[in-house]
Formats: sequence, C-alpha cells, structure tokens
Amino acid sequence: MSGCPFVNLLDPTTYVEGMPYAELARIREVGPLVKLDDPLTGVPYWVVTRQRELDEICKNPQRFSSAERSPFPTEYDDWLVEEVHRRTIIGMDPPEHQIVRRIVRAAFTPAKIAAHEPSLRAHARRIVDAVASRGECEFVEEVAAELPLIAILELLGVPIEDRKQFFTWTNTMIFADDPEMSVSEEAGQIASAEVIGYAMQLAEKHRLNPQPGLLQDLLEGEVKGRTITEEEFGWMFILILVGGNESTRTVLSHGMRLLMEHPEQLQYLVDNPERIADACEEILRYNTAFTAMRRTAMEDVEIGGQQVRKGDKLVLHYHTINHDEHVFGDDAMRFDVRRAERQPDLSNQLRSFGIGQHFCIGSHLARLELRLMLEEIIPRLRNPQFVAPPRYVQSFFVNGMKDMHIRFDPEV
Repeated sequence: MSGCPFVNLLDPTTYVEGMPYAELARIREVGPLVKLDDPLTGVPYWVVTRQRELDEICKNPQRFSSAERSPFPTEYDDWLVEEVHRRTIIGMDPPEHQIVRRIVRAAFTPAKIAAHEPSLRAHARRIVDAVASRGECEFVEEVAAELPLIAILELLGVPIEDRKQFFTWTNTMIFADDPEMSVSEEAGQIASAEVIGYAMQLAEKHRLNPQPGLLQDLLEGEVKGRTITEEEFGWMFILILVGGNESTRTVLSHGMRLLMEHPEQLQYLVDNPERIADACEEILRYNTAFTAMRRTAMEDVEIGGQQVRKGDKLVLHYHTINHDEHVFGDDAMRFDVRRAERQPDLSNQLRSFGIGQHFCIGSHLARLELRLMLEEIIPRLRNPQFVAPPRYVQSFFVNGMKDMHIRFDPEV
C-alpha cells in the first residue's frame, strides 16, 4: 500500500502544530499495518496502528528485532542514535537485553519508588509554591520540567543545584530535529561527553564512599559475570537521564493543556481530587511522551493482514495505538478523565510505556510524579487560561512542548 495519500509520520514538520490526531485516525481506518513512503530518506515503512499487532511485534523479538537496526525510527546519520543503539538496552534483543535490564530494574521496583513519595511530594509542593502567588508562569520549564528532573537526579545521586545544567544538556542531545532548538552535531557530542564526564565523577565518589541506591545498582551490577565498564555506565546514565527527565515533563505539559482545553473536566477533578490518579491514566493514554519506536523484521511474516518481508522497517506509533477504537471504544479520540471509572483496566490497556521486554522500567516513577504534581496543581492553580497557544517541539520521536505560557488566579 506504499504511496497512500497520507502525511509522512517520520517527517518532523508533521508535528509542528502538535499531534495530528485526525490524520492518525485516517491511517488507522485503513488497517493495523499501513505502508507509507518516507521521501526524506527513500526508505518505506510499515506504521503499526493498532494494539493487537503492536503486542505481537513487541512480544516476539526474535522475529521483530530492536538490535538489527536502530530502535529509533530514523535513517539519518546521527551519532547519538548510533551510540545509544550500540550501548544501551533499548537497542538490545534477548538474551543480552534481560541481563543488562536486571541491573537497572532493581532500583525501580514499586516498593523502592513508593519510598520516595514523601520527598517527591515536598518537592512538588515547593515547585507550585514558586509560581502560585504570581498568577502566571511558563508551565513547561517552571513547573512540568522540575519534578522529573529532580527525581531522576536524586536517584542518580546528583545534587539538586545542578538540575538546570542537566536540563540544558538533555535538550541539546535530543531536540536536533527542530530548527529553533537544533544544534550542531559537535554541540550534541560535547553535551553527551559532559554528561558522561559528570557520571564518571559520580562513579569515583561512589567508590570512595559507597551509598545504596541506583548508582550502586548500576556500578556493582553484573553483566555476563562482570560489572559494567565505565563507558557502559556512562551511556546507561544518559539513557536513564533522558528517559526519566523528558518523559514525565512532556506528559505533564500535555496533561495541563488537555485539562485547560476541557475546563469542565478540570472542574470535576477540583471537586473530586480522589479521582486524580485515574485521570493520570487518561492523560498517559491520550498523549504519550515518546511518539514512535522502530523494529526490523527478521523473516518474512504475515501480520495484520499484510505480508511483511525480511528486513522491512516497522514503526510502532504509540499515539495511534492508544486511540485504537477496538480497545478504547468509539470515543477513543475523546479525552475523558472519567474513562478509568468505566474502564477499570485502563492502566493495563494503554501502551504509553510499551509492552514486552522493552516495557518502561521507570513507569512506577512516572506515574508517581504525574499524580503528585497534579495533586498540587489542580487545587492551587485555579481558573488557568492560555496566555498564548502552546508551542510544540518539531520531532517525530519526542512529543514535547517548547513552552506554554498560562495565567491563573493568584494564590493569596
């Protein structure tokens, strides 16, 4: 079906005004797998639009590989993509993937994450304290970005006063597709080198004064009978930093946008704060942090009524999958904070964190951060209004926002 009259979902400009919901619905109507052209690279790809097929692909890594080619949905000659592919778990298949994953997973169990709730709640309160009396703020950097960055840096043993530098480093490394935010390849390499250098200093401090936590799990965990090398540790550090920082920042920004666009639903949460946790699941469903990932077919296989050939590129587009009418009903395109009340298994049905071997290790932390922030924001930033339309990052991979200026009733 190559040549279908649809937009190229791997063209960053497709997302310049936000997620193209209507276009994704048109593509999804065609079928669970739709072949699209990519004029930018000349490499066609199958976009996976529905949950059943996504689950089959993600649960069968021997047939649909993350390691054969980059797991990022790109053909560009990008040094960072190549390094992350070669050196971190998102570019691995079994059995290596499970061996390395175990090292990180131990620090992100529900019990260990729950233990951080009191300190994270205190941080969330201070973040909202800083803007509540002003009656206005730039929500993305001043509010949404703060707690995810603080949380992941605390887990990694980084002093809180260094968070702004890590915010800058993260943006430099991952937002190259947006002309307004793009930097040279050299600048991106310098940023990654600085992060790795910082990680090396942390590792040295840990060796002199070992402390329990994620840093210890990374440095002392074994891969194939040996501890990880300094280089492996540095790249693992980058992966955790980017995944833990950017993801919740993006989801919280879009969550606030959606609530402001649906004031009656925001008021429902003001009146029923015990429902905020359920609303978080709908926010996670409606706008995922990461838009798409790639798999490569390792053999000829029929899936979703299509004949996929060995070597074919498949793009798992999480946004269209999270709006799959076969799973979420005829109103799947509607944002509804009460969805979980009538669909109690919503948290298990959304695919914002993926599924299978690459299910997001930090999902418990992301859910906790989102809930804590909304529990502070919703009762305190009352009657929020847009000062200007939100501005979106031009990227086919990260569903980010550049900025969202809002005003609200000043807290007295």
